[in-house]
Order: sequence, then structure tokens, then C-alpha cells
Amino acid sequence: MLHGGGNTSMKGDVKNVFDQVEKALFVKGSGWDLSSIEAEGFPAVGFEQLLKLAQLPGLSDSEMMRQLRLGLFDPSAPTPSVEAILHALIPFKYVDHSHADAVVTISNSPDGDKLLHQLYGDEVLILPYIMPGFILARQVADTTRHVDWNKLRGIVLLHHGLFTFADDPQQSYDTMIELVDAAEGLLDQRCPHSQAFASCTPDAEDYLCLAELRRAAGELYGFPVLLHLDHSPEAAGFANLTDAGALLRRGPLTPDHSIHVKAFGAELGDEPLTGLAAFAERYREYFRDHAVDGQQCLDLMPRYAVWQQRGMVYFAPNAKRLRIVRDITRHTLRAIQQAEALGGWEALSRPELFAVEYWELEQAKLRKSGERPELEGRVALVTGAAAGIGRACMERLLDLGAAVIALDSNTDFASDHPACLAVNCDVIDAAAVQSALMSGLVLFGGVDMVISNAGSFPVSAPIESVHDADWEQSLAVNLSAPMALLRACIPFLKQGFDPAVVMVGSKNVPAPGPGAAAYSVAKAGQTQLARVAALELGKHGIRVNTVHPNAVYDTALWSEERLAERAAHYGLSVEDYRSNNVLHREIVAADVARVIVHLAGPDFIHTTGAQIPVDGGNERVI
Repeated sequence: MLHGGGNTSMKGDVKNVFDQVEKALFVKGSGWDLSSIEAEGFPAVGFEQLLKLAQLPGLSDSEMMRQLRLGLFDPSAPTPSVEAILHALIPFKYVDHSHADAVVTISNSPDGDKLLHQLYGDEVLILPYIMPGFILARQVADTTRHVDWNKLRGIVLLHHGLFTFADDPQQSYDTMIELVDAAEGLLDQRCPHSQAFASCTPDAEDYLCLAELRRAAGELYGFPVLLHLDHSPEAAGFANLTDAGALLRRGPLTPDHSIHVKAFGAELGDEPLTGLAAFAERYREYFRDHAVDGQQCLDLMPRYAVWQQRGMVYFAPNAKRLRIVRDITRHTLRAIQQAEALGGWEALSRPELFAVEYWELEQAKLRKSGERPELEGRVALVTGAAAGIGRACMERLLDLGAAVIALDSNTDFASDHPACLAVNCDVIDAAAVQSALMSGLVLFGGVDMVISNAGSFPVSAPIESVHDADWEQSLAVNLSAPMALLRACIPFLKQGFDPAVVMVGSKNVPAPGPGAAAYSVAKAGQTQLARVAALELGKHGIRVNTVHPNAVYDTALWSEERLAERAAHYGLSVEDYRSNNVLHREIVAADVARVIVHLAGPDFIHTTGAQIPVDGGNERVI
């Protein structure tokens, strides 16, 4: 488990600008993920510089990082790992370091030190926990001053992780796997049935409670956030333990995790909002008890909570961090139960956890993320999202940092974007829409923006020739489905962050044409629905607006054949037909999406009940 820690290094040579060869340490750069790291993620640092730093009697964290950057051969390279000095001191070419769950789990039990000594003997050096960075490097240097490194296969840092090393990379890696396998074998032997399993299916009240929790969590955080309910058998099993809340309050699996999930979790009971408030007060006390002059309290939002009898709840500002919180917590739940079977879960003390959570170097990593994307933490639901305007809206929302619940009847519709839940769903099936909405609530915690885009254009026919089936289909897709979608979303929009609804109407509302009665009437009804909704929902802060696109030719409604046919009908070339509007500009789906997303976003927070054309200027509408 490598979130929040773990790194690798290699010692080698670098040719400098004077064509001289110098020894260098290629070590993982801060912020890189070992699962996806590339060559540039291993900055080269002057080896002799690192050894000189190790000889200093003392070195502050900020000065250490300044010196590490000064030692870079490429000043534009990533900042070297805080463990770079320690890696340099280990006298082997290759060094691997992981926060292996099994090793740390054993060390987090009452007899962890003793068990690890029994497991590894004299081949592995077992060291007490000490803060990472310079003081850890000095601890290893002092402890190994008279040690024969050739007799060591690894180093365990209690409550922290495992180092292995060799002059051959495969040997170092194989040793890591072997030592971790041994720890896992001990856990399997000593606590084979340590994990509780249960089943839990959220009910209607639970879904609304999730939206309320997300809103309250966002207020503690200061920005919109995402929430995920984990009701897997493992999470539900943990939530059924009588002392689950107390166990989460003892601390994380390894202190490095505190920068992602804080030093302890929350407990939510029959009144979850009360549990959230209780965590905030407990965290304030934790900060007051351990803070020193100049430190500012971080936000008061928990990153994980046990919801009694239901499962685990995770909180984060975006989908990427939500996955990190989920991954860390799932591993932690298993480790807690295994350590309990070994005699008790014993994380580090509060002062030690606080020192890491508020460590200036770790806080710097979080600040590197820069400004928040405009829609980070917001959740949007988009219908008709597989193509055309709907897909452009989905992509625009994701680019701006929102999470998206994307619905479409196309059976091939899918998305591998981590912030997108793509659901194959026909909007006229109210039960399927409700199910998709519930899935989105479990994954993201709520909904803030609804973009009702799915539509159907029936075969053109004069009124006397309109078939009942075509009429009913148009009303079902273009009017009844938006109404049912809005009705289902309203309870959750009321708990949303700056909630907004955008209906995708049509030029046919202000300027209908002959032969389009079924479509024009349904879209006019949808627009009237939006106007009434704006009147009804304004008191809840929910904005409802309508966009009327026209002549958007990169959508499923327009084939090349149909486009050529219509252009010929008007005596125009296809190119001229595409831009046949007042502004003489071609309108594409992305143009419409920009208006829709902008209208749903914060810049139009004071606008509701509006109808906005996106058509390049249509003479009949004007």
C-alpha cells in the first residue's frame, strides 16, 4: 500500500557539463506514484552532497529540502524524496521502500516488535519509529555504524514500513516480496478469520442522508466535496463491530496516511450529522492540544467515517483523492481487525501523528496542487451523454473538475474517467433513471447540476399525418422524461452546492416550423416545465434555465446525407448551410456545452427562469 509513502532509488553515474562523471542517486521524486512513475520521476542528486549532509549534526526540514534541490543535476527536476539521504547511506546500488500493510500491521500490535524479531531474526534490523527525513537518516546511520550490511536483508521501521536493498534490482525486489509474504503468512496463521463481513442495502432515507452529510461536510471543508458510501461486505462488516468508532479513533495504519485521511476517523450513528459535528469538535481539541506557534488548523472535515450498521463513508474534494481515501481506509480496516486479533490495534500516539499531519514538508505536497478547478467537488447529472451536446457537456464538466453521472440509452456507452459514472439508461424508464441516480449518490454523495439533454426528433409530418406512436414517443422523451428526472433529483438538489438545472430546449420553441408538431409541442412543454420549476424551486436556491440550440450539425440527429439534402433544399452548399445564421458561424456541440455549463456554474448564480438561444442568430427567433 503506497499512498502517502514508499519509494525506490538507484545509485549511478551522471556526466556533468564539464564532461566529468559524477556519482548520483536517482531517487523517486516527491508526488510521483510508483504505479505510474516514468524516468523523469527519478531526479538525479549528487551522491557526495548527500553523504556530506548526513554528517551534519542537525538539519531542519526546510533546509534539508533546499539542500536536496541544490544537489539536483537538473534544477527543473522534481523535488527528491525526503528519504534521499537515508537511501544514500544504504551501501547498495538499489533500495526499495514500501509501507507494506502486513509488516506495519504487525508493528501496530502490542508485541509487534517481538513478533517481527521472531519472524525475521538477525537478517532484518528492527528500528523504533522516528520522524522521516534527516533524523531518520541519522538514526539509521548511528544504529548501523558497527553493523555488517552484508548480513542484513532489510530494515523495518516500526509503524512506518520496510526497506530492502541489493546490488541487483531483482534481488532487492524479490527480498521485499519474500519479507512481506512472511509477514502475511504470520497474519494468516495468527488471525485467519479476523475480518468481519456483513450485507447492507441503503434505503430511501439513507440516500437523502448522504446528500445531507455531503453538504455538511462541505461546510466543514469550506468548498464543495464528494462523498462515497462503501457498503461492501467488508465495510458493512466493520460497521457492525460494536467498537468500530473507537478503533477508528486510535489512528491510521502508518503516520504518512494522516496527510490523506487525517489522524483519526469519525463515527456516525442514528443521527449522522451529530457524528460529523462531534468529529469537528474532537479535531479542534486535537489541534489545540498539539499545535505550536504559527501553525494553522486544517479543515475540520473527516476523510473517513464508520456509519453504524451501514458501512464506511469517505469524503474528499475530488474523485482522485476520494479513491485514495477509499483505498487507504479499506486497507486500514483489514489491518485494524488483524491487529486486534494479535492483541490490539496500537497506532502511534497523537503527538507523533500530529507531527506528520502538520509536517511542513508534507503540507507542501498538498499545496503543490495549485488552484482548485472551477467545478471541483460539484456533481452533475447529464442525460443523452453518449454523443453530441450531451457528450460535450460531460467532457466540459469533467475538464472543469466536476464529477458526472452520465446517462444514455446507447448500450455501448462507457467511460473510464475516474470522475464519471456512465450508466446505460433509457430516460423514459423512470425506475432505471432512479436506479442510476441512486448509484451516483452512493459514488459521489449528491447532485448539484442536472442537465436534461436527451431528446428525440420524430419523423417530420403535418399534423393530419402524425402517428399516435410518434406523438407519444416525442412527449415521453422530450417532456415526460425531463419531468420525471427533475422530480427525482429535486430532494437532492435541495442539499446541493449552488444547485442548478439546465433544460436543453430547441429553436422550435420560439420559432416552430411546419411538420414538427410532435417535437415542437413537447419541447415547448419542457420549456414551460422549466419556467414553473424556476418559480417553485427558487426558494430553495435552485436555479432552472433553458438553452435553445439550433442547427448543431455534429450530433446524432444529422447524418451527412440529411445535411446534404437540407442544404440542397435551400439551394446552398453544405458549408454555407452549416453557417446559415445571422453571425454566419457554424455551431457545434462544444459551443452549446460551454453555454450550458457556464449557465449551471457560479457565474450565473443570480439567473433563473431564463431562455438563452445558442444558434448564431436566427432571424425568425429574433
